[in-house]
Amino acid sequence: MRIAVIVALSAAVAGCVSSPVDYGASLSQQDPKWASPECQQARTAASDYAAREKEHPGWGYGVLVGPYSMGLVAAAKEHEQQQRRLLARQIHLQCSSQPLPKELDFDPSTYAPKKTHYP
Repeated sequence: MRIAVIVALSAAVAGCVSSPVDYGASLSQQDPKWASPECQQARTAASDYAAREKEHPGWGYGVLVGPYSMGLVAAAKEHEQQQRRLLARQIHLQCSSQPLPKELDFDPSTYAPKKTHYP
């Protein structure tokens, strides 16, 4: 059990993605795409997500509830990382004329929920 928790914690820490709001602020405001309505919409979506993300319970909540909840907290954190990457990718596509950086050059459908067929 300890090994599973350590692996989950390591994976979560290693996969940290900066905030999409911070990523959007790091892009050049001189870019012609920066003032577009699509860019403003993407930045607003990232800001809304950042506000919602602060409301989520963190690792401390899992420790208080019990060791079995750590898996749930790790899954929630992994989902947050995926959402951050997707939002950062969307901000880059909408707000920058530059090619995608390597860390954002991925197929967004890989993060889509898998469809389950029930019998």
